[in-house]
Amino acid sequence: MSKVSDVLTELGVSKVRLAKYLGVSRQMLYNYLALPNLHDWPSEKATRLMQLLEIKREADLEDLEITGEYIVKIDSKLSEGVKVTMPGNNLIDLKGFNRKEVEILTDITNLLKDKLRDDHSKDTYNLYVYLYHYLQSMENNKELRYLLCFISKLMGFTDPMEFLFNQEQQFSFESIIFSAFTLYSQGGASKSKIVDSHKRFVQEIERRHEEKLSRTQELNSVKEQALKELGFNNITDDNAEAVFEKIAEIQSRGN
Repeated sequence: MSKVSDVLTELGVSKVRLAKYLGVSRQMLYNYLALPNLHDWPSEKATRLMQLLEIKREADLEDLEITGEYIVKIDSKLSEGVKVTMPGNNLIDLKGFNRKEVEILTDITNLLKDKLRDDHSKDTYNLYVYLYHYLQSMENNKELRYLLCFISKLMGFTDPMEFLFNQEQQFSFESIIFSAFTLYSQGGASKSKIVDSHKRFVQEIERRHEEKLSRTQELNSVKEQALKELGFNNITDDNAEAVFEKIAEIQSRGN
């Protein structure tokens, strides 16, 4: 299911919006996305996703061209729910947000819109795709939060002695990152050490990918076992909840 996730990431589609569009909970959507193929989804949900993406089969994802017009079209389909008009005629679902949260969302949205409107280069687009990946990952990685704090301080937006999270960890992280920035700007590391460090970096990424693949294969095996124990041939709209409950039960047996 990595191709579906990749496409959704390129489109900037959040799991919350997609779950709302499909009429399922966010947790149920995560369960769907963990499955290896769209064929394993309940047929109604798979069909609705393909209608959203304007494809006829999963294989069409390989040739899907992500253009600005296509992104706008997908966003329009997802925005059929509750909408609130923000300053500047931006449309975004703001239900449940307080005043300060609305203000920061407005500022961020307007900033991104202005930057993308002023610069349509591929570099700018890619930069904001990476920013989106960063935001997606930040919830599960506290160091990414500390890095944002460090950049805010370095650029003069925040007092260098302000610590809004774990002070001890944040202090240590900022000190180490500053040393790394200094080393980089001064060219103090030898070429061989840099190459060796990047090699270890690549190896770590490959290890994580292998772990992810292993988890996907394990989940697929558990799914097949759940279907067998329940006497089903595949996942449908009617049995999806029972199948995922059985998957959770089987996984708990190994704990």
